[in-house]
Amino acid sequence: MEVLDIVLFALFAFTVVFFGSFIGNYLYKIYDGKKTFLDPIISPIENMFFRISGINTEKSQSFKEYTLSMMVFNIFGIFILFIILFFQSSFLFNPQNFPNLSWHLALNTAISFVTNTNWQSYGGESTMSYFSQMVGLSIHNFLSAATGAAIAVALMRGLTGRGIGNFYVDMTKTTLRLLLPLSIIYAIFLLSQGVIQNLSSYIDVTTIEGVKQTLAMGPVASQEAIKMLGTNGGGFFNANSAHPFENPNELTNFVQIFSIFLIPIALLFAYGKFAGNRREGIAILASMALLFALTLGGTYYAESQGNSMLTSLGVANGPSMEGKEVRFSLGASSLFATVTTAASCGAVNSMHDSYSPLAGGVLMLQMMVGEVIFGGVGAGFYGMMIYALLSMFMIGLMVGKTPMYLGKKIEAYEIKAVIIALLLPSAAILGFSAIAANCADGLAGLNNAGPHGLSEILYAYTSAAGNNGSAFAGLTANTPFYNVTLAIAMFIGRFGVIIPMIAIAASMSNKKTYALSSGSVKSDNMTFTIFLAVTVLILGALTFLPALTFTAIAEHVLMLSGKLF
Repeated sequence: MEVLDIVLFALFAFTVVFFGSFIGNYLYKIYDGKKTFLDPIISPIENMFFRISGINTEKSQSFKEYTLSMMVFNIFGIFILFIILFFQSSFLFNPQNFPNLSWHLALNTAISFVTNTNWQSYGGESTMSYFSQMVGLSIHNFLSAATGAAIAVALMRGLTGRGIGNFYVDMTKTTLRLLLPLSIIYAIFLLSQGVIQNLSSYIDVTTIEGVKQTLAMGPVASQEAIKMLGTNGGGFFNANSAHPFENPNELTNFVQIFSIFLIPIALLFAYGKFAGNRREGIAILASMALLFALTLGGTYYAESQGNSMLTSLGVANGPSMEGKEVRFSLGASSLFATVTTAASCGAVNSMHDSYSPLAGGVLMLQMMVGEVIFGGVGAGFYGMMIYALLSMFMIGLMVGKTPMYLGKKIEAYEIKAVIIALLLPSAAILGFSAIAANCADGLAGLNNAGPHGLSEILYAYTSAAGNNGSAFAGLTANTPFYNVTLAIAMFIGRFGVIIPMIAIAASMSNKKTYALSSGSVKSDNMTFTIFLAVTVLILGALTFLPALTFTAIAEHVLMLSGKLF
């Protein structure tokens, strides 16, 4: 391992935890109704919005009220975004005169951005007008991230017996007090580093070699900021963060990686505050960090070994840089890839389709277990709490004590909700992958045969159901079959987890809290941290090992044997 890569990994870990702790304290104040330094500016705007909309900020919603509010808001968002994209040519700020999107691409993109997946079956600079990018996609980058944070906070309140709160209130506070201020600062930083921000027409240039080329323009910095902070990932350009107009240099590359994990980690510190015990949040953080260290190590090691098949063709042996930006080291590329698949972000600065089989398998596995290794804004926390509740339930059964979490009994209702939240995304991944691999429409999108082609299909549905959005770029996904089935997988992966977690939050909120005795199983120590991490790995392995065996593992064996497809 290169010394500079070790320094990069250490610096990343330190900065994201250091700043995450400060943001976490700020988040707790926001959601607990305490005063913050932004109150003189934001409070009048919030109060005006709440008065106009008739929202009762003092009343905590019930499970049905909260779920209905959340679903109506998101379905309405899908409808509005679909209209914007389907009638794109009718709106302003379209200097390239891009046509309307097809119905299936508009539907896929609308569901993708509302569910915080940001899967793209299109090239941004050749498909989307500035209006679609700014009013359609960027706004939902804010709203989808705010939705995830609101669900996470509802669960925090429910687990600590405070009611679950009001969906609209928490979403508004998240947008105005967290995402918008951070995005403004972030966008100004990106502008200072060379990220473009304009409404100009595309520019035709002639290179020094005499080749004519068109340079895409647009309001990139504003979208790039919330793309990373909101763990959205949808790139303004098809090359995403490998494009110099989105990611100009090593500094912006580091800040982009850092910003993906910032809010998910901050929410863990906020959780410790809600629980009245910082160690509760740190225990979850430590479990996630342990899993992340394993996956980052696996990705980096696999890529550092190079490709034996290339060596046999006379290419110098060494780290695999095929498909990676030459501006960034192997460490920076591996870190970006591992972070973006650990979180439900999907932004990329290298092509995951070019990663070695084992590294690609690691990236898929992170998404398969539910994007709980820090995960997306809000989604990482409530996703990991599925495993935390299940872990405490199993520990309680093993030691012969009533399963409890934070002094509240874990009963049949909560476990049923946990199982639903675990099974629905898994069924979507494996079910749709099986259908695609066994029908003409699914196979028609492949550009590779054998295990790698199957990996492309499996990765696509894993990314969709995990609300990640990254892709093995060899798959041609802009077809009615893939756009519709991937959209369904995104919808199931998002709301099939959120609704059970709201149910758990509401149920736990109404339960009596019992004092923990000296013999009680605690959730704020290293034993629980390790047990939680092992639970995630075991469940992921049991569910997806057969699929990974026929894809990444099989491809790795074939690579070692030197066979080509």
